[in-house]
Amino acid sequence: MELRGRWALVTGAAKRVGRSIALALAERGANVVVHYHTSSAPAEATVGAIEALGVRALAIGADLSRSADVERLAGEAESRSGGLAVLVNSASNYLRVSFDGLTEAVWDASLDTNLKAPFLLAWHIGRAMRARGGGHIINIADWAGERPYRDYLPYCVSKAGIICLTRALAKELAPEVTVNAVAPGPVMPPDDMGESERQAIVRATPLRRLGSPEDVARCVRFLAEEADFTTGSTYHVDGGRLIA
Repeated sequence: MELRGRWALVTGAAKRVGRSIALALAERGANVVVHYHTSSAPAEATVGAIEALGVRALAIGADLSRSADVERLAGEAESRSGGLAVLVNSASNYLRVSFDGLTEAVWDASLDTNLKAPFLLAWHIGRAMRARGGGHIINIADWAGERPYRDYLPYCVSKAGIICLTRALAKELAPEVTVNAVAPGPVMPPDDMGESERQAIVRATPLRRLGSPEDVARCVRFLAEEADFTTGSTYHVDGGRLIA
C-alpha cells in the first residue's frame, strides 16, 4: 500500500510506543488521526510533530473503556479523514496486581480497554475498509500473550485475546483487509521500574538489551506498507524474549 496521502488512526498515539508509530507512518506520507484519552497536551504536541513532516494530523479524545466513546471515535475518525486506510490498535493499560489482590474491576478495566476496544474499532472500521475494497489493521499484542508472567493476569489474558482476535478478524475481513499483530517484548518498561529489575530483564533477553518504541514502529510501518500478502500473523519484536 502506498501510504502517502492516506489516513491512519493510531490509538494511544499521544505518548510512548503509539507516538512512535504515528510518526513512523507520517514519515512515509500518511496523515494520522491521533487518539488520546487524558493526554490532550501531548496529543497536540504529537499532531504538531506530524504536521512538521508535511502531512496532516488531528487529535480525537476517547475513553476506550466506554463502548459509546469507541463508537464515536470510529465514526469521527472515518468522517473527518474521508475514510481510513490503516488502523493501529496500540493503546492499552498495564495494570499490576497480585493474584490474591485481583478484583472484577481490574479484570474489566484490562479487558475493556485492551481487548474489547480493539475489537469494536476493527468491527466498525474494518467493515468500512472492506466496503471500500482495502485496508490494513495492525494490533499491538505482547509476548506475554503467549508466555504469561505473574502479577499481570488480566493484562496477559487481554494480549492473548488480541493474538486470537487478529487471526479471527483476518478470516472475517479477507480478502479486502489484512489484519496482523505486533508482539513487543521489553521495549519500554514502566517509569517506576527499578534499575535492578530492568537489568534482570536485560539478562533474560537473548539479545541482551532493551528494545525501543522505534523498533515496534518500524514493524508496524512494514505491515502497513509492504506486507500485502500477509494476514493473520503475529510478529515478535522482543529481542528473543519469547524463546528464552
